[in-house]
Amino acid sequence: MTAVSAPTDVPAHPAPARADWRDTLREASDLALLGFAVAAAALPVLTLAPAVATASAALHDRSVTGSWPDARTSLSRFGRALPAGLAVSAAALAAAAVLAADLLALAGGRVPGGGPALALTAVVVAALLGYAGLVAVAVGRTGGRGWRAAARRVARACPRRPAVWAAASGVCVLAVLLAVLVTPVAVPILGGYALAALHAVDARRPPEPS
Repeated sequence: MTAVSAPTDVPAHPAPARADWRDTLREASDLALLGFAVAAAALPVLTLAPAVATASAALHDRSVTGSWPDARTSLSRFGRALPAGLAVSAAALAAAAVLAADLLALAGGRVPGGGPALALTAVVVAALLGYAGLVAVAVGRTGGRGWRAAARRVARACPRRPAVWAAASGVCVLAVLLAVLVTPVAVPILGGYALAALHAVDARRPPEPS
């Protein structure tokens, strides 16, 4: 009696289902809603950092588990992020105001230095934006808390990962430029997309040396 051999053209593991246009549209809609949620939570201005931290934590959950956290989890995270986040928002807004004033003064010729000083200041601003974006990603990995620890960790990592730092800076600069060009109602959508892009950039980082 001869043994019947198993067919060799059957794959050992089924191929993963490919995402179609509906999945892409759903993901785009989710990111747009995330941006509007951040904008709504940041309306008091000083709640900007807690709103970003909560959104970053939601994106981290999405990348790890494949699903978004429920509303109760996000509200709880937002509440826990408020005490430290208010101070972070105030510091970030003050720094942004100073840097914007410097750029406007250099561009208007009110401060000596001309084009080279303006270009150098623009590079510094871009680098700081990239650093801030990576800090927001790092905070998202810890449930939307731990700004100080995240800031120290990213400050140590940026010189070791200049390509990731540069990519994050490019994402932030592009988001700012588009925010100036598009209609104001579309700015929150850019926020959701930019934060997702920062998570994607950071996810491609090389393994850090022990």
